[in-house]
Amino acid sequence: MSLTMGRLTNIHPNNSLNVIKYKPRYMPGLDGLRALAVLAVIAYHFKWGVATGGLLGVGVFFVLSGYLITDLLMEERKRKGRINMRQFWLRRMYRLLPAMLLMLCILTVYLTIVDPGRLSSIRGDIWSSLTYTTNWYLIYHNVSYFESFGPPSPIGHLWSLAVEEQFYLIWPLLLMILISTLAPTRGKLFLLILAGAAVSFASMVLLYEPGTDPSRVYYGTDTRAFGLLIGAAFAIICPSHKFAEPYSRKRAARVNFWGVIGLCIVMYMLTMTGKYDESLYRGGMVILSVASALVIAAAAIPFSTIGKLLAWKPLRWIGKRSYGIYLLHYPVIVLTGPTDPNANPNLILQLAQLTTIVILADLSYRFVEEPIRNGMTNPLRKEVRYMENSKQVKRIFLLFSFVMTIFICVACARAESGNYGPSELKKSEISETSTENTKQSELAPLNNSKSMSSSNLSQEPKSTPKDEKSSKSTVEITAIGDSVLVGVAPYLKELIPNINIDGKVGRQMSEAKDVVAQLNSKKNLGSIVIVGLGTNGLFSSEKLEELLNTIGKNRQIYLINIRVPRDWQDSVNKTLADAVKGRSSVTLIDWHSFSADKPEWFTKDGVHLQPEGAKKYASLIAKSIQSR
Repeated sequence: MSLTMGRLTNIHPNNSLNVIKYKPRYMPGLDGLRALAVLAVIAYHFKWGVATGGLLGVGVFFVLSGYLITDLLMEERKRKGRINMRQFWLRRMYRLLPAMLLMLCILTVYLTIVDPGRLSSIRGDIWSSLTYTTNWYLIYHNVSYFESFGPPSPIGHLWSLAVEEQFYLIWPLLLMILISTLAPTRGKLFLLILAGAAVSFASMVLLYEPGTDPSRVYYGTDTRAFGLLIGAAFAIICPSHKFAEPYSRKRAARVNFWGVIGLCIVMYMLTMTGKYDESLYRGGMVILSVASALVIAAAAIPFSTIGKLLAWKPLRWIGKRSYGIYLLHYPVIVLTGPTDPNANPNLILQLAQLTTIVILADLSYRFVEEPIRNGMTNPLRKEVRYMENSKQVKRIFLLFSFVMTIFICVACARAESGNYGPSELKKSEISETSTENTKQSELAPLNNSKSMSSSNLSQEPKSTPKDEKSSKSTVEITAIGDSVLVGVAPYLKELIPNINIDGKVGRQMSEAKDVVAQLNSKKNLGSIVIVGLGTNGLFSSEKLEELLNTIGKNRQIYLINIRVPRDWQDSVNKTLADAVKGRSSVTLIDWHSFSADKPEWFTKDGVHLQPEGAKKYASLIAKSIQSR
């Protein structure tokens, strides 16, 4: 979307009909703001310490989009008396779809050749990208934006484009309904839009759970719409044509002042806030959105201090290509980055990646985005001179889009059917277990707690044992955990033969309460319960409290803390340690301290265990139970 405000020009100078078309006037300062936003996002994905809040750059984009789209819609209604929905949606499609389809097509070809198994693993991401439903796909499949192991999806960042496209689909219709029924004046319309933003913000506050992974509220269209709506509301009271009017010195100074305040707030939040800061989800993102609107007001005025600052030529150049830069940055970072997720940032590699991103985005801007948006008039005029009718361009675009979409879908379907072999992404990092979920039917419940002999507990398992089929009996010891416990299960069963293990890859602490209730209903919950969770992300003390209450005070509970080279490790371990205080029935198994300075125990992700580490983990659990 061009960052512009309006004037009237001829469509074709040589057209005998002299058809008049509205052409928005360029606002260079808004390009500069886009540049800051996209650079912040890239710095965040590079894990640079100067951009801990770089993910909020997306929030700046939302406000810009809400403002510009609403301004264009209101201007069209003012000039024509109505909004042509079909033309609006087609313009959005011509603007956004070609570059994304080309990126997905190139990505599909690359993965088909280099890593077909990885293509299979992200086919759902690709299909949801084609329908602009990525954010809801990620929510439905519990894919975290913040917490992951192994290679991430190279197109996970398309969730934000999905939010914007859903807004573009619904907002013109809703805007016309509001104008024709409830809000015939700009004042009433402004208040109604703000009310919608308030509802969206309230949904974020209500759905956010402190101390847990905030991905649901971060991805959701319902919980992020306030940014778009704040931009839309600002377009109602400050339409772009106002910025073309003469400004008094006093008025200009006032706009400058608030613009500087807004820019300072935006820059502070981009550089100083953290992704888990509770304040972000309790009002911080609203503050960012309002601050962004203030910057828009100042940046839209060319002679303002902020307008001049953000109109710096390099920023404008980046801003014009910000869509392509955003599209391409994450695939380049993910596919060319180190395979070890714990590797320290390599500045030389990142500079090479950044250069690649900018070059590819510039090519996309010059030869895909601009030619299609401008009817193939420039810079490909010579190559397509025969295409004087813009309908021919549109037909070619539609054919181009159709062919690429079919290719992408066929490639993904072939990957799904198993024509490609598995990649490293699909190979479990859990070294010595062949199943993702250790089923209860494969475990041997303990007939009597006394069978757990002292000699058994004091030694480590000698080798990887084979699972034995269980016999139906009353369970005395139950272990509930995630992928770490799954990997340790065979060794743990060698030391405690009748233990009942319920482990599942990717399990969160929030799921444990239901697991316990289900086990208890089937009388498979032992008098001793081991909980090994927290590897996959944060959880609140309230969630842990609920779990402990569900297990009950009449059982001995062992909580295993974690060693995870991720930024939630210390918070998880503190929550676990605090839960033990004042509870005689709860014991902490300190795996974090026990495994210190033992990198050889871990696989390359620094979390899952090599055979030696799995033996030590199992032995620590067994000894902790024995010592109790």
